[in-house]
Amino acid sequence: MKKTLVSALTTALVVGAASTTFAAANPFSDVPADHWAYDAVSQLAADGVIEGYGDATFQGDKNITRYEMAQMVAKAMAKKDVSATDKAMIDKLAAEFSDELNNLGVRVANLEKNADMVKWNGEMRYRYYSDRKDGQPKENKDLLRFRLNPTAEVNSNWAVHARLDADMNMKNDDTSTSTAKLKRVYAEGKYDNFDIRLGKMGLFSDESEGMTLDDEFSGARVQFGNVLKTTLEAGRWSGIKSDEDKAANYQGIAFTGDEGKLSAGAAYRHFTSDAIKGFTKYSKDSNEDTANVWSVGLGYRFDSNWKLGGAYAQNTEADDFDKAYNVELAYKGAQNENAGTWGAYAAYRYLGENTAFAPTYDTYSNIANKKGWEVGAEYVPFKNIHTYASYFDGKDLANSDIKTKTLFGRVSFFF
Repeated sequence: MKKTLVSALTTALVVGAASTTFAAANPFSDVPADHWAYDAVSQLAADGVIEGYGDATFQGDKNITRYEMAQMVAKAMAKKDVSATDKAMIDKLAAEFSDELNNLGVRVANLEKNADMVKWNGEMRYRYYSDRKDGQPKENKDLLRFRLNPTAEVNSNWAVHARLDADMNMKNDDTSTSTAKLKRVYAEGKYDNFDIRLGKMGLFSDESEGMTLDDEFSGARVQFGNVLKTTLEAGRWSGIKSDEDKAANYQGIAFTGDEGKLSAGAAYRHFTSDAIKGFTKYSKDSNEDTANVWSVGLGYRFDSNWKLGGAYAQNTEADDFDKAYNVELAYKGAQNENAGTWGAYAAYRYLGENTAFAPTYDTYSNIANKKGWEVGAEYVPFKNIHTYASYFDGKDLANSDIKTKTLFGRVSFFF
């Protein structure tokens, strides 16, 4: 938690004005340097339960007060979707600092609410693509993206989220050609195990992990459940547009859950658009105007380092290139907040273009409709600086004699 002069003065004034209330416990006494709470809060920060935690919080012999620790615990207690391990850790911390939470809880909540009504985070990202396909010129791209993600609190249950992306092609070194878009803007209401979103938002991610779609749609989403979650979506998707520039009608449902080391998911998506008609690679009779995509996925985590995952999807309305599947073995994983962390993976992907409409894989790039092997690695050299590289080597699905290769690299600076 980064402490500013303003927040420090505000806290001092509030605490000073109510000194008699704090008689039961001294919030200004230091938490000893060897106290187990430091490790507990560090672990919660690493797990993403406590936001805004930084290395400046604990430095050498500079201990924090019980009041400051109570603030961290209060933030952790406000989180809803946490693991059983983190929940047990939070409960233990709450018991340890129960006096401070009881005496300061209301005031801490009010201070945090006033200070955090609007939060900003973002990313600057550089991407490099090199696509090669037999019989076609090599295509290279240097892209720069600046992204902002504001979140505004409406009340205790509702918030407004947005995403703004500005992209620039670095080859021409001309900012006049850059594009800025409002990619997402939606209101979200959270009520225990029930979540509702309204506006333009990201499509749900099932266990197939974006194999079919990693994009935004406009409409509504409802999600409910605990161990087994059900997600319902309906609206319009601009990835398929008619001649009148109308987006496709879209409805989707997904079931996802995890138990122990096992995770699984199943989904169904339905699209309707006149744009589908006449696409000879899609429907032989050229009269089909719908897409029905089913997908299932399964993941198994052997331990804290190794995970094996796989997914299969099929478009029952397409005549050609109507399926997609993916098998991936991942080792470790990089955490942006922890310098020195890294991860790697190897995967086999089969991506039929009439099912994998807009997959999340960067090596998909400008060359669609392909199958082959992919390897990748990620590394965090410094806190909040993430590097990633991947390489795909495969063949074109329409003609297996045509080879296709893609090299991709990315460096992201998060703030």
